[in-house]
Amino acid sequence: MSDNGKRYTGGCLCDALRYEASGEPKASGHCYCCDCRKASGSGFIPFMSFPAGAVRLTGATEVYESPSARGKTATCNFCPRCHSLVMGGAIGKDHTYNIYAGSLDDPSLFHPTIAVFTPGRPEWAMIPPALKVLDA
Repeated sequence: MSDNGKRYTGGCLCDALRYEASGEPKASGHCYCCDCRKASGSGFIPFMSFPAGAVRLTGATEVYESPSARGKTATCNFCPRCHSLVMGGAIGKDHTYNIYAGSLDDPSLFHPTIAVFTPGRPEWAMIPPALKVLDA
């Protein structure tokens, strides 16, 4: 794990699954894709993308895989004990992991700048005006 100064820590509801990420996120925003909406039970998932080498996990994860909006495999990592959704990305395989900002110990560290996969989002899932919409 690189040591770029800034640290982000967080984990699941029961604290059995924890993470630490270092450095600045590569991207930070809201994902409005159908998978994220269903996985979160909300209108979007707030995420922070980090290089895999900048993230350290402790505790067991349970994995759920499904086809992604881009035709690849979307991997969700959650706690096998409390079932909290914590992170996206195939551990040990992907080059980038998406930490879900709702799992941060200090949520004030989350500063979203983009909104992705906005077509098809429900009208009630508002996009904050300050976010740049990037649709793939």
